[in-house]
Amino acid sequence: MAKVFCIANQKGGVGKTTTTVNLAAGLAQLGQRVLVVDLDPQGNATMGSGIDKRAMTLSVYDVLLESATVAEAHQRSERGGYDVLGANRELAGAEVELVALEHRHERLRRALAVAAQQTAGDYDFVLIDCPPSLSLLTLNGLCSANGVIVPMQCEYFALEGLSDLVNTIKQVHANLNRDLQIIGLLRVMFDPRITLQQQVSEQLKSHFGDKLFGTVIPRNVRLAEAPSYGQPGVVFDPASKGATAYVEFASELVRRVGALMPTGR
Repeated sequence: MAKVFCIANQKGGVGKTTTTVNLAAGLAQLGQRVLVVDLDPQGNATMGSGIDKRAMTLSVYDVLLESATVAEAHQRSERGGYDVLGANRELAGAEVELVALEHRHERLRRALAVAAQQTAGDYDFVLIDCPPSLSLLTLNGLCSANGVIVPMQCEYFALEGLSDLVNTIKQVHANLNRDLQIIGLLRVMFDPRITLQQQVSEQLKSHFGDKLFGTVIPRNVRLAEAPSYGQPGVVFDPASKGATAYVEFASELVRRVGALMPTGR
């Protein structure tokens, strides 16, 4: 059974998409079978995986409206080594269309369950890239997931946004998805030369304890450049500090969730 994780934060520009595609590529390098679900209408995770969002005939939009299955709509990121259920501008309209539909908050969960039955558990990990707001799309992601990975910068306003996200996760856990929990917080775009970032990092350690991942993702130019080449940074420049940090994070995540490392695949 796949481990399904949302990469979420209600604050924009905190590295959700960068984390999603690089974690996916890092897990793939470790031999894990990964599906990335792009729930952001901007389609950045799709493009960052080397898939042209403008050329897609089927996307996550069709899956949410139940006019296509995951198996029909997903594509392969040849560079990243994982599958992608992509998104494009059409997804923005799904918000309005889903409101009038039954089970509107669990459309993705049902689609992933069908996919698991059809493929006999074809994936080890499903990573859902959520938009930076508590929308019906984000709610579909949270209702589908076993847990949430929260990428965040070590800055003051990030702490305020984190408390809002924690409250949202608690509400979804209580009312819609009893499996949902915070898997861990990931410090991203970290610059140890900045005193405030060090102070916020220490606050996170004291408050969240073992919920804080040990891996820290440094601020790295090569990670920022990679999307323009349609590649995760892990593939674009494997020797860069950012890439090696994401591979290390993938290893830490596998250990944390107790996933068995595959042999002989």
